[in-house]
Amino acid sequence: MISALMPNYNRADLAFERGEGAWLYSTDGRRFLDFGGGIASSSLGHGHPHLTQAIAEQAAKVMHVSNLYRVPQAEKLAERLVENSFGDSAFFCNSGAEANEGMVKMIRKYHAENGHPERWRIICFDGAFHGRTLAMISATGNPNYIKGFGPAVDGFDHVPFNNLNALRAAITGETAGIMMEPIQGEGGIRSANDDFLPGLRAACDEFGLLLGLDEIQTGMGRTGKLFAYEWSDVVPDVMSLAKGLGGGFPIGAVVATAAVAQNMKPGTHGTTFGGNPLAAAAGNAVLDVLLAPGFLDQVTARSDLLRGELAKLAEAFPHVIQDIRGRGLLIGLKLGVPNGALQAACLARGLMVVAAGDNVLRMVPPLVITPEDCQEAVRLLRLAVQDMTEAKVAAQ
Repeated sequence: MISALMPNYNRADLAFERGEGAWLYSTDGRRFLDFGGGIASSSLGHGHPHLTQAIAEQAAKVMHVSNLYRVPQAEKLAERLVENSFGDSAFFCNSGAEANEGMVKMIRKYHAENGHPERWRIICFDGAFHGRTLAMISATGNPNYIKGFGPAVDGFDHVPFNNLNALRAAITGETAGIMMEPIQGEGGIRSANDDFLPGLRAACDEFGLLLGLDEIQTGMGRTGKLFAYEWSDVVPDVMSLAKGLGGGFPIGAVVATAAVAQNMKPGTHGTTFGGNPLAAAAGNAVLDVLLAPGFLDQVTARSDLLRGELAKLAEAFPHVIQDIRGRGLLIGLKLGVPNGALQAACLARGLMVVAAGDNVLRMVPPLVITPEDCQEAVRLLRLAVQDMTEAKVAAQ
């Protein structure tokens, strides 16, 4: 007999009734340290007073009116994203996949409006993850996600990550733009090389392409800057956001330059729920915290502490932790043991982490973690590693 909820998730037998900071409390009375962060979405942790108050106050006034009318909360959020980024204009939607769909449409529309409708193909990268819609599983290119859903949606060409020669070789007269994650999340916390993003910008400028950055996981303070592209001198033409933007409340966004955004005239794109008063109130509350003086410096400080402790653990167990990847509080542990097994061992010890591709264990905690949270996470991870080591010895 099938469950009322469709069986498309391998859910752990856990349910949570409340949370506080980086901690979650299950319905059976257990406590878990959340270093999965709702898959990098709970940017302010659980029960954050400013975020919860903003949502509650807005919900008591008006939650939804549709985009047939002005939404002052969305106007304010757009102005703040524009003020703190390269962009000139923002569009709001409901999820990361929708944001990436919107970004692709904007790239294609730009060329159509500028006399080149034949330029509609997007270059993507092996190991990427851009969402679960039919178009975005095709942009992702992972056969496991495409299998069973018919032919891949045309228009996406894939090249190896961090390979500028392959990128340039893939450019044709039909190429409209490039879409990439500054740090691949699902692909295994693989960072772009120092010369890769500048090389992409140079290729875009040379061939008249648009550079689109998928900052759904890397954006909103995750790497220690508001957006990951800020670690370089590169400025994109368009950028997608979601996950941490709402602190756990569903909201996505596309931020673009005026040259890109001006082509999105009434009727070209839309959404019923996107940027409604409640979602925008959540986004504004998150920005209140992230833009406060010193907050992003604190993210970097917590990252430095956590990475230092993880390095000690890797030194003690080199057969388990082979490499520490990522930037800020987007951390990937390249493992020498199955990542699913270590994830389960961590959960048994009360630590929530997330598996990623390339046999990586992902740590993406709330950005508000304390030094004590960092120390406890590494302590629990050490216990999980020891549990696995002892179990292996006992089985031999």
